[in-house]
Formats: sequence, C-alpha cells, structure tokens
Amino acid sequence: MKAVILQPPAGLEQLALRDLPDPGLPGLGEVRVRIHASSLNYHDLAVVMGMLPTLPGRIPLSDGAGVVEAVGAGVERFSVGDHVVSTFFPMWHAGDPMTDDFSTTPGDGIDGYASEVVVAAETAFTHAPMGYSHAESATLTTAGVTAWRALVVNGALKAGDTVLVLGTGGVSIFALQIAKALGATVIVTSSSDAKLERAMLLGADHIINYRQTPEWGARVRELTGGRGVDHVVEVGGAGTLAQSIAAVRTAGHIALIGVLDGFAGIVPTAALIGRQIRLQGLVVGHRGHQTELVQWLERNSIRPVIDRRFGLEAIADAFRLQAGSGHFGKIALEF
Repeated sequence: MKAVILQPPAGLEQLALRDLPDPGLPGLGEVRVRIHASSLNYHDLAVVMGMLPTLPGRIPLSDGAGVVEAVGAGVERFSVGDHVVSTFFPMWHAGDPMTDDFSTTPGDGIDGYASEVVVAAETAFTHAPMGYSHAESATLTTAGVTAWRALVVNGALKAGDTVLVLGTGGVSIFALQIAKALGATVIVTSSSDAKLERAMLLGADHIINYRQTPEWGARVRELTGGRGVDHVVEVGGAGTLAQSIAAVRTAGHIALIGVLDGFAGIVPTAALIGRQIRLQGLVVGHRGHQTELVQWLERNSIRPVIDRRFGLEAIADAFRLQAGSGHFGKIALEF
C-alpha cells in the first residue's frame, strides 16, 4: 500500500510517499478501512513542521474517511461497505476528557491517515453522513467536531444568539455554518476582503477586516448595540484574546480552540473576572460528539466548504497552501 511518512528532520521536504506493507486482516474488534480522503488541520502542520515532535517515520494526518473492507470478530458497529470517518481521540468515547496530550491521536502519537489502508479498532471511526463524499466526511474529524463542541456542546447555542468567528479557516467556516443553521447572528473577521465576501455568501451578517480595524473588539460591540456577542470562536490565542474579551458580553462565552497567533501572551484578567466571562479551552471532542454532529448534518442541508483538493503525492503542496493561509474553509487530499 502507498502511504506518506515523515522523515527526520521534520519539514515539508521530509514528507515521502512510500510503498509500505499491507496491514492485513482486522483482528478482534477491528476494522480494515480503505482510506479515500483526508483533510489538513493546523495540528497536522505543527507535527509535520516539527513544532509537535513525533517519531521518525510517522504517517501524518488525523482525519481520514473511506470504506470498510473487512471487519474482525466482535465488530457490531460496522459492516463491509460502510462509509466511515475517523475520530481524533480514538480512546475517548464519551464523558470528560481522558488525556491532556496527543499520545493516542492519529498522525501524532500514532500513525495517521495519509495511507491507502488502515486497520484500527472499530471505535476509531463513526459512520460518515449519508450522501457526503469522502472528502467532505474527512473534514469532520477535527474541524467539524471542534466547531460543534465549541458552540453546541459547550456553548449551548440557541436561536437569537450572536457569534463572533475569527478568520475563515476550517473550524471558523464550520462555526459560521452551524451558527447560521441554528438561527444565530454571525460576525466574521478576516484580513482579506475577498474571503469576507465569501463569508457573506455563506450567511455572515457582519464582516470586519481586522487589518483595517485593529480594535475590532470595539467594532463588534458597536455592531451589537454595545452589548457584545454571546459566543466567540477564538482561534488566534495570545494575539487575539484581548480583543475577543473586549468583544464578548458580560457573562459571555469564549471557546479557545487555537494558538495561531502564539502560545502565550498577556491576558486582561481584570476584564475577564469583572465581567464574569467564561473562557474555556477545548481540543476537538469525543466520539459521541462526532456521532451527534453526523446525525445533525444528516438532518440539515449543510455541506463542508473545501477550497482545494490534492492527491496524496502532492501533500507537501497542500501543506504549503495551508501554511500561507491561502485557503478558505478546508484543504482536502483525495486518493
């Protein structure tokens, strides 16, 4: 089978397409899946670039979607021919988080889905949404579940709420689509007017170019009549958190899901405390969250936004597009 491995030292030039031994038939409680698509996330880029070190020869990518080719003894959830999508934390099925690291995450602590075939525990997958292509399904593992957990699970989003979404990457665009489908008003920020125009076509109610409006937190409050938004999907981290705190209402909710602007920085704690803001960090979600999202998507007419598609052999080019922030929504690999 063909698979991509990350050779030492890390870096895009160290990604190599290789012929590897076939993993064989599934054992007890396992399934064999022919992978047809994956999608790229910032976490994958961090692994490939060496920011999150992994073992030499690691197969990258946390997201994978494909077709069940064989099932092992005791498998009850899947049958041959089922379309499935991987989970980010294969060992976390429900309840509170079980780990504070990525030791069980595909493409990081264990081999991932830049591979034509995988054999894994049946709990490492859920069914894919009916009618979705493999590429569309592959966007759910990380980006889709993160947006779902941030707004619906942790945020208890309801119709009439206001949501601030930072940027137009995979999680942010999913958050925009989910929020609009649930009846929320959505404000989107970006440094690109072209991307903001695309966000408007997806239903964004207000847009802000943060290059032109550096104090965008104050602008958000203006747009909400001085109240502030109910929810912020915060992907920047240190570089944007202060503005997100300025933008959210008293007792509002900030879902801290990314560190695109740095791993550490000054936090205006007085405002955070005084205005009783709920700041909650999260990393994707568990298998139950993904199942809930799949079922919800099947009841709604939402399709993931895929900006570009690449073959497995062009994985380095796909990562270059991602690193340059040249995409809107998701970048997919199909093979």
